[in-house]
Amino acid sequence: MFAAFMDLLDVTIVNVALPAIRSDLDASPAHLEWILGGYTLAFAVLLITGGRLGDIFGRQRVFVIGVAGFTLASLAACLSGNGDTLVAARVVQGAFAAMMVPQLLSTVQVMYAPKERANVFGIVGAVSGTAAVVGPLLGGWLITHDAFGVGWRSIFLINIPVGIVLIVLALKYVPNTVSERATRLDLPGFALATIGVFLLVFPLIEGREQGWPAWIWAMFAGAAVVLAAFVANQRRTERLTQSSLLPMHLFGNRGFAAGLVTQAACSAAMAGFALTLVIYVQSGLGFSAVHAGLVLLPFSLGAFIGVGISAPLGLKLGKVVLFAGAILQAVGIWWLARIVSDHGAGFGAWDGTPPLLAAGIGLGMLVVPLIDIALATVSTDDAGAASGTYSTFQQLGSALGIAIVGAVFFHVVGDTFTETGLRDGFVEASWWAAGGYLLSAAATLFLPDRNAVQRHAREQAELLETV
Repeated sequence: MFAAFMDLLDVTIVNVALPAIRSDLDASPAHLEWILGGYTLAFAVLLITGGRLGDIFGRQRVFVIGVAGFTLASLAACLSGNGDTLVAARVVQGAFAAMMVPQLLSTVQVMYAPKERANVFGIVGAVSGTAAVVGPLLGGWLITHDAFGVGWRSIFLINIPVGIVLIVLALKYVPNTVSERATRLDLPGFALATIGVFLLVFPLIEGREQGWPAWIWAMFAGAAVVLAAFVANQRRTERLTQSSLLPMHLFGNRGFAAGLVTQAACSAAMAGFALTLVIYVQSGLGFSAVHAGLVLLPFSLGAFIGVGISAPLGLKLGKVVLFAGAILQAVGIWWLARIVSDHGAGFGAWDGTPPLLAAGIGLGMLVVPLIDIALATVSTDDAGAASGTYSTFQQLGSALGIAIVGAVFFHVVGDTFTETGLRDGFVEASWWAAGGYLLSAAATLFLPDRNAVQRHAREQAELLETV
């Protein structure tokens, strides 16, 4: 649970710190995107492998290594002297986070019976909601008041004691479970997955800054070829050894596949929206980091509320709750864009409270039930690979959102960063983010209904009783 808190806390704090980093390190818009996107890129590239490593070598062991590496990378980020070194540290952070995060979902899948998982995922969601609330406020306070005398660097410094505590708790309380079916690491699959996802995500982040030259499009073409080879390799490996990196039969599971699309679209919208909102209110309106954190507070509180009501509603209404949550997010973002457009430079923190609260509640209603439904029909032997794949699509969605929504935003803003340009850029980018939430809502229609999920849960329980 603390791992989920640490991961989301780091993301939300970094968002608030971007304008301070830009000023202190003379960072370019590309650096700002890479500070977020570099983490996302490494996370997405290595998540599937991280999930499978836990299946093979033990989830506790891989989790501890991931936390230790994440903590050391946080120290490196704290010591960064320019934009390039900070981006490099963020890439390393993402790589080790990819070893840490999948173990959370897979351990829940293995340790708890199907009937108990909804409650456990609710706790995970509550912890994440708390991090979403604390992150912007804590980051804003640390930066504005320069609590440790190191400016924005304190946002990475606080990860060090948290990481140490996590390692101690994991060694004491987390069992080192492994998958009975996974016997070795699929090295060819690992290489193809890493190269293929890298070729896909890198141009999504870098393409706008480079002006979409021919080599960017060549990388997209290369990604298609390599990922096709990966699919062929995985089908062959699964048929011959049943130890493939990514069990391809997972994609034949309609609920899991629909969950991937739903999560990717939601992540794309959320990542792009968060990037543009933080830059607009600080660079465009002159808000302090603390003030920016207060602007984000209704969204975070709304997410916390949405998580609280999603568990009981999800048990009764199933995917209807997810559809309503995605629609509520789209409406909230559209509403905020209209307010910003109408108020201009007179926009205040309280003006954004109602739409951001609504969007946050929608997010909470979607995310927690979605994880449960998407993984509900996945066997425990595939828990690590499924959770790694799920988180990969989440990060791929974030990379796509940063690339597309960020490209729209910076295209309108230009190089001058005027209030008018930033406002117009934010409004334009918000329409795209709202569109991502609508796509997410459409994908929820293909998720299994409540009866199908409950039927599979009963089958899993009966299977466990016979073991």
